[in-house]
Amino acid sequence: MPSPRSTQQALARLQHMTRMEAGGPPMVVPLLETLHGVLGFDSSAYVYPADGGELAVHMEVPAAQSVVADYFDARILRSERQVLVRSSRDFGEAVRHERGPQLLEQLVRVPMPELQRSDFYNVVMRPMGTVDCMSLVLRTPDGKGIGTLKFYREAASPAFGPGDAAVLARLEPCLAHILQTSKMGAGTGEAHSQGMLITTPRGRVLWLSPEAEALLPLAFGWRWRRGAGLPQELHELLQRMQAQHLPGLPTRELRTVHGHFSVRATPMKAATGMGQAVGIHITQSMPREARLQAVLQTQGLSQRQQELAYWLALGLPESQVAVRMDISANTVVYHRRQLYNSLGVQDRGELLAWLSARQGG
Repeated sequence: MPSPRSTQQALARLQHMTRMEAGGPPMVVPLLETLHGVLGFDSSAYVYPADGGELAVHMEVPAAQSVVADYFDARILRSERQVLVRSSRDFGEAVRHERGPQLLEQLVRVPMPELQRSDFYNVVMRPMGTVDCMSLVLRTPDGKGIGTLKFYREAASPAFGPGDAAVLARLEPCLAHILQTSKMGAGTGEAHSQGMLITTPRGRVLWLSPEAEALLPLAFGWRWRRGAGLPQELHELLQRMQAQHLPGLPTRELRTVHGHFSVRATPMKAATGMGQAVGIHITQSMPREARLQAVLQTQGLSQRQQELAYWLALGLPESQVAVRMDISANTVVYHRRQLYNSLGVQDRGELLAWLSARQGG
């Protein structure tokens, strides 16, 4: 279990994140890292509505991501609905009926031995080493569902109890604020990586760049598996491109925990002599605010220094920084000098160059 000191540090970090103007799914990774210092779980997941009405799943432990494709199998869905009060895929129902943290006994409808014999448990939970779960549905202030956080513990860890639920309940407004897409985080952000694949008009992959191979699972999650065909969203792009009455090149926008993805289809001639081909370009963008937070969190700075560097990098004048941080202008000047000395920079321009180098340019 977390120590009082680690809990205090984690709570300070969460308060720091609520003051930032980035928000939405890309913030879940640093959020879950911070929550370890408060709740002491072994692994976690975030289930949230993606573009187009689909549900996306982010597993904190990369090895657990392999179970997600099986989780969306129809057989596992039937099993899940037999043993749980409500499937995680019934997100709208969860938003209407689940209030506050839910412990395992509130999530299941059958005794534990029956749960452990189910296909759902053996295909999804057992490979993750999970024996206990706590869940929390997050909402916007007007009641719209944001996503569901799920926390798991293994057999060697104590079960979640009312104390854990009480801590999570106190954090609920803060977590919802962080994961709600903000105005600043709603844009496409800065281009981070690009890739391309070439397919036939019917969707058979002819060529795939290494960059696209890395980006496709980040954009489409379990729906992209090499050799298993294109995700439905890409088939729809190909169909739109062949509809002659539609102007312009078909594009699709997606937002996941890995950022904003823009996918565009372009007709081309195949060099293989196989007739027409289609180039599908995929671009990953990240909100500048989220990228700044990610790099600052790894530099060994204090919470105050991280926050000050964040606002300075976004171009706020020191008078506005003082308001944001609830300190005087003179205190901002003092902390700014301390920050510059810590980083070995002389002014804001050098601070921006220092941050840019650590963001990959």
